[in-house]
Amino acid sequence: MNWLAYLIDYGIVAVLIILSFVALAIFIERVLFLRKLDIRRYGDDRKSLEIDMTRRMSVIATVGSNAPYIGLLGTVLGIMLTFYTIGTEGYVDAARIMVGLALALKATAIGLLVAIPSVVFYNYLVRKVKVKLLEWDRENGRERV
Repeated sequence: MNWLAYLIDYGIVAVLIILSFVALAIFIERVLFLRKLDIRRYGDDRKSLEIDMTRRMSVIATVGSNAPYIGLLGTVLGIMLTFYTIGTEGYVDAARIMVGLALALKATAIGLLVAIPSVVFYNYLVRKVKVKLLEWDRENGRERV
């Protein structure tokens, strides 16, 4: 079962770190895109404007909503590993149990550390898109009540 410890320590944590870099890279790209976006270039084509502005934002939302589950998977696997160790060795060593539980909780914590900023990034971008669409509506005489 040592492979499971490596899977939790390296596999799940690595996946979460990769997801955090993906979410951050898309966030930076979207912020830069929205900053330089000229809404007048789209003329009367509001749908194309909205499609261009929201491109790849679903990836950030997906990372934000699924990272806690990936961390939870690491927790479940870590607890399973701890119970397996207790069961196979036939005695309870508090130090080994604590190491297994700490490993499990590390995965959960990293999952939350990835999810929380991703949700903040997504909400920030949604607000920027809404503002740009309202500016487009105002410039094109399509005030919404």
